[in-house]
Parts: sequence; structure tokens; C-alpha cells
Amino acid sequence: MTTSIEQVTRSHHAFGQVTALFDSYRAHYGQPRSRQLTSGWLRDQLTQHRMTIAAALDDGQACGFITTTVMPASLMLGTAWSIRDLYITPQRRRAGIARNLIQHVVNQARSAGAYRVSLQTEAANTAALRLYAAVGFQRVSDLETLNLTLPPGSHQNS
Repeated sequence: MTTSIEQVTRSHHAFGQVTALFDSYRAHYGQPRSRQLTSGWLRDQLTQHRMTIAAALDDGQACGFITTTVMPASLMLGTAWSIRDLYITPQRRRAGIARNLIQHVVNQARSAGAYRVSLQTEAANTAALRLYAAVGFQRVSDLETLNLTLPPGSHQNS
């Protein structure tokens, strides 16, 4: 099989396939399946330029995807790219597809003049940690991740 990496837009022929994979990815992490809600959310993210999606395609069939966001790197007066989501169908794992998707993002970031590419994963996800280290990512030990979860309905209208 020949695997190609392609940027996915709302009108890309594989958008529906990527939506189905994204829905499976969410279900893997315990979220309820809803292809319609997933499709709408992905379309919104792409329309608002909040996210980009690249898909791994085997003979036109999506077998994985990676999403990224671009953020300001204020102190460097540049940009930093963040890999947000990476998913490969279970039957295609361990075939180098994740590595190819990551390399695709790194190459794009480099071409765009980004300062860095970052990602985060669960500490117990040893397979992912091994992959990321093999690609060249390094742990950042002097930073903490902090979250403030905003309950539904708590936002104020401005």
C-alpha cells in the first residue's frame, strides 16, 4: 500500500472519512459518538482557521490524521505549532504512519518559520512517548500544565 499525506479541507474528498476517524478517536477517549456533531465541530475549526488537519491516505482511504494549531510565540516574535490530535486506525498502527504524519507537520512548521512544535500526551502513554522521543521531541520538565475548567453555561455574554 502507498500512503500519502494530504491536507484536509472542508471540501476535500476525504473529509467525511476523517470525520469518522475523529469520531472513533473521541470514542476511544470515552466521549459519546456523534458523527454529525463531530463533522460540524471540525468544519467550524477549519472555517475559523483554528486548526489544520492532515490525513494519511492509503489508496484514497483515510487511515490516520493529525491536527495542529498555530499560536503566537510572543517572546520570540514568531509562532509555535502545537500537535493537538494524532490517531491511526488500529489495523494500521505500527506501520510508520504516525511518524510520517508528525514529520509532515514538522516540515510544514519549519517551512513556515515556526519557532517550535510541541505536543502533550498522557504520562502513561508509553508507546506515544517512545514515538515522540524517537522523532526528536524532548520532555519539558520546568513547566507545569494548568487548566481552569469552565462548566457549561458559566460563560458570560459580552
